[in-house]
Amino acid sequence: MKILLVPFLLASSLYAAETVSEGEKVYQNKCASCHIKITTKDEALKNIKELKAPPMVEVSIRLKEMIKITDDVDNIIHKGVVIAFIKDYVVNPDIEKSMCHAMALDRFGTMPSLKEKISDDELQSVAEWIYDYFEGKKF
Repeated sequence: MKILLVPFLLASSLYAAETVSEGEKVYQNKCASCHIKITTKDEALKNIKELKAPPMVEVSIRLKEMIKITDDVDNIIHKGVVIAFIKDYVVNPDIEKSMCHAMALDRFGTMPSLKEKISDDELQSVAEWIYDYFEGKKF
């Protein structure tokens, strides 16, 4: 019995490591053609001419920094507000709402609307993934 259990546990742990969340699937299908997932600031600056949009790690970090509620507000509320912003901005991008650095706006402009290309469920999934996946990561 123990002999059969070990390969099963090993196989399931490998499968779990390879599983991709729904939000990451949406990112891969709807966002990755413009936004690379993760890079360093130095690498992004070195390859700026090849980038079509800010790296997603920078987007996540920037939104978390720029969207302030109050210092004593629960992280769940902050996460909800950031997610709501992402969901709105993806379908209704506007330079007035943009939280990009001026250099990024000069280089990339405002993103095109994905209004006709993304569902509400996909928006929710990818917005949650953008918030959660990059937690603790650096740009």
